[in-house]
Amino acid sequence: MINVQVRGESGTIEVRAKHGVVWGPELAGLDQSVFPMLGHLLPYADTVFNHRQVSTLLEEIPQLPPGVLTDIFARELLELGQTVLDGQHLYLWFLGD
Repeated sequence: MINVQVRGESGTIEVRAKHGVVWGPELAGLDQSVFPMLGHLLPYADTVFNHRQVSTLLEEIPQLPPGVLTDIFARELLELGQTVLDGQHLYLWFLGD
């Protein structure tokens, strides 16, 4: 399971996702040239996106093939990404197992 948080530059957790994304073949098989943000996630490592990377991530979400993300998680990810974009010195963290 990969969980998601919005953190400030000092590492403080501003918002946590209520849902996570299960690492499975759909996510693992994303073409990194088409989905450069989500295609680079790892199930065992943390990944941090800054403001500019979050913009690209938000463009990817509606383009994802069915079954990669649940609708609930996709909506929550869009909301958390928008929180990063609306704030200052905020980062979107994907926390692997």
